[in-house]
Amino acid sequence: MYAPRGAASTSHPLATGVAIGILEARGNAIDAAVAAAAALNVVEPHMTGMGGDMFALLWDANDRRLVGIDATGKSGSKIDVQQLIAEGAGSVPEDGARSVTVPGALSGWDALLEKYGTTAIDQALQPAIRLANEGFPVSPIIARDWAAAVDGLRSNSCAAATFLVDGEAPRAGQWFRNPDLAGTFKRVAENGVETLYGGGLGEQIVAGLDELGGFLTVEDLRSHRYRWVEPLSMEYKGYTLHELPPAGQGVAALQMLKMLEGHDLQAMGHNSVHYLHTLIEAKKLAYADIARYIADPDHMDVRPESLLDVGYLARRAQLIDPAAAANHPDAGRLATASETIYLTVADQYGNMISFINSLYGHFGSGVVVPGTGLVLQNRGAGFTMEHGHPNQIAPNKRPFHTIIPAFVSKDGAPWLSFGVMGGSMQPQGHVQVMLNMVEFGMDPQEAIDAARFRHDSGTTVAVERLDVDVAAGLEALGHELCDPDGVGFGGAQAILKLAQGWAAASDPRKDGIAAGH
Repeated sequence: MYAPRGAASTSHPLATGVAIGILEARGNAIDAAVAAAAALNVVEPHMTGMGGDMFALLWDANDRRLVGIDATGKSGSKIDVQQLIAEGAGSVPEDGARSVTVPGALSGWDALLEKYGTTAIDQALQPAIRLANEGFPVSPIIARDWAAAVDGLRSNSCAAATFLVDGEAPRAGQWFRNPDLAGTFKRVAENGVETLYGGGLGEQIVAGLDELGGFLTVEDLRSHRYRWVEPLSMEYKGYTLHELPPAGQGVAALQMLKMLEGHDLQAMGHNSVHYLHTLIEAKKLAYADIARYIADPDHMDVRPESLLDVGYLARRAQLIDPAAAANHPDAGRLATASETIYLTVADQYGNMISFINSLYGHFGSGVVVPGTGLVLQNRGAGFTMEHGHPNQIAPNKRPFHTIIPAFVSKDGAPWLSFGVMGGSMQPQGHVQVMLNMVEFGMDPQEAIDAARFRHDSGTTVAVERLDVDVAAGLEALGHELCDPDGVGFGGAQAILKLAQGWAAASDPRKDGIAAGH
């Protein structure tokens, strides 16, 4: 999609429509992104919402610089690790009230609007309020995901009452309303974000969680703070990939790029045996590092910059064996000094925003406090129980985060705002999409449409639309290929800055659309 003035790409057509409407009314990219994120809370309730966390990378056209925001919440102050151990917990709670951390998204929405927007949170929430009140027909991919979450929703009576229709997930084309969520958005519009962070809405949520054994307190909500952060970056053949610092996993994408820079990827050929093998092996090394080192930055025992040291990454790259797949590579030795929606919007003023918001698992914790219509995230599942690990579960601590927006600049100017949602798919997805454009000259839609691989652990990997001969070649190197059906290869959105105007793309793996004006 090519457009002269502004563009938006989201994972749902109604959210893209909300964003374009705001751009056409002379709002800017920040206004449009926040309004679209709130709308996605309504139409993709299993993925995202005010009950989750968010991050963004923003190109500020006025100051001509890239800024980052981290609006993630901390764990509850009532966590007692010894009690969890005594109760026999071998892992952190993956769902339910005990998995709920402070929802930081709303604070980020508000902060973006206050500093860079042209409107306030009350106006930005109006399209979502209308959608939640009036309802909408559920789209096909979302209906499929919703149906897969039915058993989890049934475990919380209010979640079931809010998100099931006659005890079942809504079908594709079936109308769905969430008047309780509309009411929650209205409370925020009328009373400000303070109603969640220590006010009446926050008190209601904490009381509901208390009944289920949750760890949050009203003071946890009141003391929540978003953070403006300096993005991390890595040069690659004249382009610069920017990612947010920990506790997110963006470091892995930067590590992968630098480890791959010494390889002639063009000569290998796109998605050839050796191309896929090299990327997969670089991914394994990078993910071994983030599994060991990445946590709440206040608790990390290394600086993020140490993980991006060029000499260190050159040594890591030497561990890539061109003739064999590694099983479980170890993290490197450092010199110490330390489920989701993605959307992007660009406006007629030159601003671009790369924006991601998530509940973590489908429908997050599965907990909806009565009367709110709001799903609370299960981001506490991002912690580990491993004693002494920087990401060990503890009170008032940010968990390891999977959601990461991305941004690419060229010669100090904005070039591409993009992201690939989907848990551990995200850094490896960022690298694949970027290489498709930089190394193979694809346009944004081609780069997103192209077949992707997803590696999770060991030697097992899934690859989309895999050629028979390539499959045989990968297996000969020791890769175990699994059936790609049912594997999530993520959903990408992208906006490319042209010499004049914009080019935008949306992933056919989702229900979304790119549009412009």
